[in-house]
Amino acid sequence: MPCRCHVTRRDLLRWSALVAAAPLVACSDQDEPVARATAAATTAGVDPRTVSPVNLELVTLTETSAVITWYTGIPGTDDGTKRMLPKPADGQISYGTSPSRLTMTAHDKGGLTPYHYVELTGLEPGQTYYYRAASAGKPATPTPLPLVNGNAAGTAAPASADSPFTFTTPQPPPGRHLFSIALCNDLHLGETVAGLVGGTSITGISQAPGLPRYPEIMLEGLVAEATARGADHLLAAGDISSEAAPTDVTRARTLLDRFGTYRQDYFVARGNHDRAHAGAAYAGCGTGEWQGDDCFRDDFFGGSAPTYFSHDLHGLHVVGLDTYDKAGNGGDAGGMSAAQQSWLAADLKAHRDQPTIVFGHHPLVVEGTPFGGGASSMLDATQATQLLATYASTPGVFLHHAGHTHRNHRTVSPAAPGVVLQEVSAAKEYPGGFSLLRVHAGGYALNFYKSRTDLAREWSERSRQELAGLWPQFSLGASVSDRNSVTARDLSGLKPA
Repeated sequence: MPCRCHVTRRDLLRWSALVAAAPLVACSDQDEPVARATAAATTAGVDPRTVSPVNLELVTLTETSAVITWYTGIPGTDDGTKRMLPKPADGQISYGTSPSRLTMTAHDKGGLTPYHYVELTGLEPGQTYYYRAASAGKPATPTPLPLVNGNAAGTAAPASADSPFTFTTPQPPPGRHLFSIALCNDLHLGETVAGLVGGTSITGISQAPGLPRYPEIMLEGLVAEATARGADHLLAAGDISSEAAPTDVTRARTLLDRFGTYRQDYFVARGNHDRAHAGAAYAGCGTGEWQGDDCFRDDFFGGSAPTYFSHDLHGLHVVGLDTYDKAGNGGDAGGMSAAQQSWLAADLKAHRDQPTIVFGHHPLVVEGTPFGGGASSMLDATQATQLLATYASTPGVFLHHAGHTHRNHRTVSPAAPGVVLQEVSAAKEYPGGFSLLRVHAGGYALNFYKSRTDLAREWSERSRQELAGLWPQFSLGASVSDRNSVTARDLSGLKPA
């Protein structure tokens, strides 16, 4: 479906210039001499001359593990999205604590694949590691992030062009682990084209013929991965559907039910795409409070309950906002009704000192984007300012989780310095996953994980070609810390799951 970004003319001109300057094929090592490739070891029967390993990313970094992904394609080809055709190959990472002694190895599981996902485990907290990733004996090159001055492959730049990549594991959050919560958003059930930008010549990316719909692939993969990673609960922060069609809302509910029981194990908030709609397709749903018929409310809030709420989980106060509690076409700024604002102020005041996280679709602050951050990218500015002031006087609030921007980004506003404002990238497209909030007695960790089912990895890599291949500059996160962080905080009053 079209992006309801309502970008400005200045944004359109900037994007057009960026797209015009973008390379036609996402390959980064085609200039490597053939002799060097031929001399590299031919691994698992794959000729290195037919393989180009690219898009290397350090996706996840915890105190004891790291997830590293990359893609192998056929140099000089185009699959129709300005990307190399996929080429199955082996995947290996050599790593160690000295750049000259990469004596440990880890491999892809499941055989040859173009969509490499290697997890390093048993790492030491607070230790610096060096690594190289390779397929068919050829080194993988990282996703370039020049527009955001970013580093996709490590926590620091390599010492030189020939040096291995590097990262330093964090120390764990203090205290024992209590429970974990998966944070996700932008599922867009029912969408068929990703990355359309209204008013431009930029084309979107569709699923490859014969494969299932990508929003369902990605949601199924997310639920499976969150469960495998030990999430006790799941919070979905809006845009559950593409346009709130009854079948799409119901299908989203069905797939989320695979995680557990609604309003007990998982919770859902409304996004702008989930607003009430007019038209024959929605006529069987209850009347919307502001406009049209509200199929989303019927499925997730019983047709009459408020679409905002709070709930306690193991002593943690969780507040779910409806940031499109208003009339509109979905392309403007988010907003809360006067009734919701009054309820929220009273709820936070009543739980002033209780550890609290808030989740809702629209961010309060949007910073550090190369593609503009207009009013439509966030909550109404006046309401956002008021909410940050409320957070500053509510010591218990420590995290605000939002979606809508489809990117990983961590912000701490001087207006509420005790609260991390975490944007999480869309579940439905590259990089395609969720953030795992691991709550400890003395703090918490946030770690982003890509969904790793075969079809999820395939679609994630295909959809990175949105915005003519510039999409990773916006969505991945400029630094590893935008998607992985540890924060000390006294949460000793919470209970283990």
